[in-house]
Amino acid sequence: MSDSLETAQETMEHAHHAAEHGPPVGSARLIAVMVAILAAMLAMAEMGEKSAQNAYLTYHITATDDFAFYQAKNIRSNLYGAQADLLASLPNAADPAIAARIAAARATVRRLDDDPKGQGRKQLLAKAQESIHARDHQFHRYHLFEIVVGALQIAIVLASVSVVTRVNLLAVGAGLLGGGAGLFGLAVALGWA
Repeated sequence: MSDSLETAQETMEHAHHAAEHGPPVGSARLIAVMVAILAAMLAMAEMGEKSAQNAYLTYHITATDDFAFYQAKNIRSNLYGAQADLLASLPNAADPAIAARIAAARATVRRLDDDPKGQGRKQLLAKAQESIHARDHQFHRYHLFEIVVGALQIAIVLASVSVVTRVNLLAVGAGLLGGGAGLFGLAVALGWA
């Protein structure tokens, strides 16, 4: 962000210099104002970009944790299932004590698989998939903000070059590109893109 602000400051200095030493005083001042506006939009777009990046990382960590917890529940469920199967294969499986252990192990497997009051595998998988969806959405927003930031940086450079070269068509191009990038950035920030 500091590079962008330095570029904007240099452009305003060029505009001031051109205003003192050249004939198109009004256009240099207008371009300086435009660069200041573009720099402000650039700063806001970079804040949106960083926010989307942080949200992406947060959801990524959450999804990873949810899947790790899911895997741990899966292992525990498989162990209790294997315990129940092993106990059921014993010759004295009809013994009431062993039958009670088999029933307890199978009940634990059912609870680990689907526990509406807690976090069974079914609930953990759904939560992890929601985190992945949110993560992917934030990653997409991050990339859209990158496009906005790049376009605003190019617009600032075009405005700077227009002051130095006194080619007003570059300033018009900078204004159009910056305005379009600003509108697109607003659409990304509001969730319309």
